[in-house]
Amino acid sequence: MFLQLDQISVRYPGGTAQRPAVDKVSMGLRPGQIGVLIGPSGCGKTSALRAVAGLEPLAGGRIVMDGELLSGDGRHVAPEHRRIGMVFQDYALFPHLTIARNVAFGIRHLPRAEREARVAEMLELVGLSHVAERAPHQLSGGQQQRIALARALAPHPRLLLLDEPFSSLDVDLRGRLAQDVRAILQRTRTTALFVTHDQMEAFALGDAIGVMQGGKLEQWDDAYTLYHRPATRFVADFIGHGVFVPGRIMAAPRGPFVRTPLGDLTDVAGCLLPDAYPGGECDVLLRADDIVHDDVAPTRACIERKAFRGSEFLYTLRLPTGEQVLAHVPSHHDHAVGEWIGIRAQVDHIVTFERTPAPNSAASTASNARSERATLP
Repeated sequence: MFLQLDQISVRYPGGTAQRPAVDKVSMGLRPGQIGVLIGPSGCGKTSALRAVAGLEPLAGGRIVMDGELLSGDGRHVAPEHRRIGMVFQDYALFPHLTIARNVAFGIRHLPRAEREARVAEMLELVGLSHVAERAPHQLSGGQQQRIALARALAPHPRLLLLDEPFSSLDVDLRGRLAQDVRAILQRTRTTALFVTHDQMEAFALGDAIGVMQGGKLEQWDDAYTLYHRPATRFVADFIGHGVFVPGRIMAAPRGPFVRTPLGDLTDVAGCLLPDAYPGGECDVLLRADDIVHDDVAPTRACIERKAFRGSEFLYTLRLPTGEQVLAHVPSHHDHAVGEWIGIRAQVDHIVTFERTPAPNSAASTASNARSERATLP
């Protein structure tokens, strides 16, 4: 691994003694890999980033980069000696300097010809060679963020850290810029670690994504696995659109299956065995894309809410047994609120968790977190 966090903890003076800001977090990045930390406000993601930068001392654990111990075991390399670049939410461009001089700020020690060549290279990389002599206030927010990226890359950092870099931009620009920044980092083979609260941004950027809650790293994985194979109930509820319905894992001669209000689910590869929970009772995660609108299906559901999303609706549906499910339905199926429609479960793999008292409550274990994040379309 190029970057390795091994059981790191961060505590702030006067903070809660029982819960560190970062609590024994372990993760790693290979050379050129882009990692993203995501989670609700106060989960510890920015504190973890600051610890990697050297801006926060460790209360425990170790940080190793490219074989060098940066923090831990009584050692703490100063931030300015770590060769780590940082891009902030507010760009932090110097208003009295031209764009070219902003980019050159971190390489002023180089000979003039070499410095000017590097500035030109960086401006070309971010597609802004034509603004070299302009002032920061003459650029759009997206252009300013590109310049901040160019300035951070100019000194050839070993690692680039980005703290909510697009949060002040509008939604459409954030999406485009995230894809552009990923392409730039891949071209320069830069190892990077982002912090964001936006799922779509995380999915667009990250080779590996970590979901944090209460100072702990709940899961560190690729986007597909986070969505389809969440390791914890918090991750399941925090990522994407989904609900939990009661189920029971049943044994049968043909193999185990899961009995749910939408019928029996039989694709149990990787699913826990019936004795994994008391009486086999569990909660089953159902994503909106697990529920298919089918007029001839025997299971009927009442439309309680609908959200138009261009090519599709997101329907909130109530089953006759009282459980609530979500469904993505093509937008030409424009049914009215209060209408009953046929649905069926089409679950490629089953994800189960321990039964909770209110398995399908709108206010679940991560309800506060859900309000903090941008949801998937």
